[in-house]
Amino acid sequence: MTTPTASIRFSTCDLCDSLKADTSGDTRWLPGSLYRSYGAFVRFAGPVATVRCLDDNSLVKAAVESFGAGRVLVVDGGGSLRRSLLGGNLAASAARNGWAGVLIHGAVRDLEELRAAGVGIFALGHVPMPTERRDQGLADIPVLIEGVWIRPGDWLYADEDGVVIAPKAVHSVG
Repeated sequence: MTTPTASIRFSTCDLCDSLKADTSGDTRWLPGSLYRSYGAFVRFAGPVATVRCLDDNSLVKAAVESFGAGRVLVVDGGGSLRRSLLGGNLAASAARNGWAGVLIHGAVRDLEELRAAGVGIFALGHVPMPTERRDQGLADIPVLIEGVWIRPGDWLYADEDGVVIAPKAVHSVG
C-alpha cells in the first residue's frame, strides 16, 4: 500500500530553517540523537495517532492492525528499554495497513524483519524481550515525550536529522 511519505519531500533541517522565526511554540522538535532508524525508510511524515503504554503493546497492536491512512503512530513507552513495543509481525501489519511510520519512545525487536517491513520506524533502542499483553494503556491522547507535547492530529516529520512536530502540514508536496 502506498503512503503519502513517498510523495512528501522534506528535510527536518529545512523545515526548521523555514519555521525558525515562529515564536508561537506551535512547532516542536526532538533531537535526532534520541532515536535510531530501524525501518525500511529513514524519512517519513504524516498526521499523528498516539498510544501511551508501558511494557504492554496491546494498543500498539490494535493501532497497527487498523487502517493507517498514511499516519504516524507515536508510542510513548515511557522510555523503557525493558520490553519491546514493536516487532516484525506488528511492523508488517503497519506496512500492510498503510501507516507511514512509527515513532517508539521505547524499544523494538526483530531488527531484520523491521528493516524488511515497508514502514519507517524510529525507536530509542532494541531488546529481544517481548511484552506481555494485558490490555493496558491509553490511545488518542496527547503524550509528553522528552518535554515535548505530541497530540493526535499534529503532523510529524522524521529523518536522520531529527523529528519535527507541527499542528498542521508544513511541507511541500511534489
